[in-house]
Amino acid sequence: MVHSGHHGVSTAIRTAAGCTAAGVATALLVGMTAVLSVSTPASAKPEFAAQTGMPCGQCHANPAGGGKLKPFGEKFKENGFKVKK
Repeated sequence: MVHSGHHGVSTAIRTAAGCTAAGVATALLVGMTAVLSVSTPASAKPEFAAQTGMPCGQCHANPAGGGKLKPFGEKFKENGFKVKK
C-alpha cells in the first residue's frame, strides 16, 4: 500500500488551526483581563479645592488628589463637604 502523504498534510492543518484557535482564545482572555482590571478614575473633585481654597493634598494622601483620604478629608466628607469654622 502506498501512502500519498495527504494524511500528514491534514494533521498539520488541524494542528495549525488548533494553535490559531488557542492563540485567539489567549488574546481574548488577556484583553478581557486588561479591560476588567483598568483602574477607575480618581474621585477627587477639583471644585472642592476651589471652594475651600485648600490644595487637594489637604484632604488626600496623594497631593494631586484622589484616592485615600487623610483624617481631615474624612471629616470634610462627613460634614457634607463643608469646612467647619
